[in-house]
Amino acid sequence: MESLPVEVVGNILSRLGAARDVVIASATCRKWQEAWRNHLHTLTFNSNDWPLYHEFSTSRLEILVTQTIFQTKGLQCLSIIMDDVDEFSAAPVIAWLMYTRETLRQLHYNVRTTPNINILEKCGRQKLEVLALAHNTITGVEPCYQKFPCLRSLSLSYVSISALDLSLLLTACPKIENLALVSLDIVMSDPQAMMDLSSCSLKDIYVEAISLDKFILEADSLEKLHLKDCTLEVFELVGKGMLRFLKVDDVSVIHLDIGESAENLEIVDVSNFTIMWAKFHHMISRSSKLRKLRLWGVVFDDDDEFVDIETISSCFPLLSHLSLSYDLREAALQYGLQGLLERCPLLKKLVVHGVVSETKTHEECNMLANFTSSIVKLMRKYMHVEVQFEYE
Repeated sequence: MESLPVEVVGNILSRLGAARDVVIASATCRKWQEAWRNHLHTLTFNSNDWPLYHEFSTSRLEILVTQTIFQTKGLQCLSIIMDDVDEFSAAPVIAWLMYTRETLRQLHYNVRTTPNINILEKCGRQKLEVLALAHNTITGVEPCYQKFPCLRSLSLSYVSISALDLSLLLTACPKIENLALVSLDIVMSDPQAMMDLSSCSLKDIYVEAISLDKFILEADSLEKLHLKDCTLEVFELVGKGMLRFLKVDDVSVIHLDIGESAENLEIVDVSNFTIMWAKFHHMISRSSKLRKLRLWGVVFDDDDEFVDIETISSCFPLLSHLSLSYDLREAALQYGLQGLLERCPLLKKLVVHGVVSETKTHEECNMLANFTSSIVKLMRKYMHVEVQFEYE
């Protein structure tokens, strides 16, 4: 270990991450102390890493964090996650940010302060590439002044922000590629809860636990869209057809429109969702490159609607993965499976997932037996496809 260059020791300490572990390890010898002071690039303060964090007073914690940070030079990644710790004073937190901001590439910041700190003002116009904020308030965004020229990833969780400020914040991030919005407290000045976001560089967006009347996203380069646990009357995506991944999980939406963005879709994963199948199918029917389609726990608006496997197999010849919730009593299912296997030569695995109650009638037992027999008979013709039955 004595022959290791001090820069390598700095990399080793940086991989430890947790501040307490870094401090203990750096006490090994003078070289390790030097590495900590001059070559440490990653440091994490997480209240879940060490039980004693919860026993210290707030002022003691502030002193510990201050002493540790101020003994380093050139920090690139700083995580301060004090989710279940009392509010810190704003002054020491501002000191931490001002001391590190010129070298920081990543900042994960979950600290409640009194009074609230304008993080954008402290970290704007620097080299920050990743910014993750939680339990904070963002107000008065000024794109010309609070610019983030290098930011590629932005995550906002439990943050209070207006729809206008969020739109302006995206404008201030000309290179942003990844955006995560979780449980935002969206401040509205208009009676209609509407949000309009626009970004030419955005490639991946994740939206969770947000309620809006209307959500319009203009993103020409968007490749991945994931909506989870949201309540939306209208969601519209305006883009140039770059979308490859669409996931909708436990979302209530009256009007879902991805416009011209379906042509390059490769993965569609929809679960716990009420849809009009004809309209949804029309939306994705031009996705000739579709490889994976999952419709699980989907409820149809019309009782007479069902997923037509024949239509799926003719529209998506490259399909290699298909997951559907189906009633075994639908005879069209068995014929549809044969058509699917014929038209989708890339399909390698078929999973049949069912729910079996503790008590079953004779009719139900016969239905399950007939279905299983028909599948066995069918799969003898397609030996290259693995068949798996899952019952619960």
